[in-house]
Amino acid sequence: MANQNRESRLREHLANERTFLAWLRTSISLIGFGLAITRFSLFLRQLQTTTSAQTVKNSSIFNSENLGLCLVIVGIIVIALAAWRYNRVFRQIERANYRPSRLLIWFLSTTVMLIGILSI
Repeated sequence: MANQNRESRLREHLANERTFLAWLRTSISLIGFGLAITRFSLFLRQLQTTTSAQTVKNSSIFNSENLGLCLVIVGIIVIALAAWRYNRVFRQIERANYRPSRLLIWFLSTTVMLIGILSI
């Protein structure tokens, strides 16, 4: 019985680590997309400057540079939240009082949807 309980707890910890790694992959993707959008925006601005011989300044707050920066910031926040969640679930597994929480899921989903809407 004790061996079965140990194996069950081990499976729970391994699942927790897989979930943490999934959050890390998500955050790396967000950071990568943010950097790509920002670099592409810089490329387009330089291309426009060389073809029109004048500097064009986009003063709107809703531009691709800000969108890319927001994605990088959200990616960094996701890393911090993933580490916090991993440690919280780890302690709950050890105490055998795990309670799932959907708050992080709703936060990340809402944030990424807002950034997606702003990118349109």
